[in-house]
Amino acid sequence: MALDPHEILQANKSLDDLAASPLGGTRRQRWQRLQVGVLGLGAMVLMVGLADIVTSSVAQNRAAMPEALPPVSNEDVPPPPAPRDPLADAGVVPELPAPTPTPVITATPGGPLVPVQN
Repeated sequence: MALDPHEILQANKSLDDLAASPLGGTRRQRWQRLQVGVLGLGAMVLMVGLADIVTSSVAQNRAAMPEALPPVSNEDVPPPPAPRDPLADAGVVPELPAPTPTPVITATPGGPLVPVQN
């Protein structure tokens, strides 16, 4: 960073700050970079600590899991409920009567077609 004549002419800046380190910026800029760096390092330490807490909690839960749940067999599981029609139960849709069997027409070899009831 080269010296800017506008910064040199400002009354609140001293020439010692500008001449001490021309590539390092002003004292305020160096302090800001230091604060950002320390804040970044602190954030990374915080995130690593949080990740360690989460992984140790998961490991504890996995270790306790076999003791917590007994094995389940298929005989212990109840059968699913029969499907129902909620609209018919609420009385919005009338219940339909059971379907009547339709006659099945069968053909016999060499004879007429005969309807058969199931």
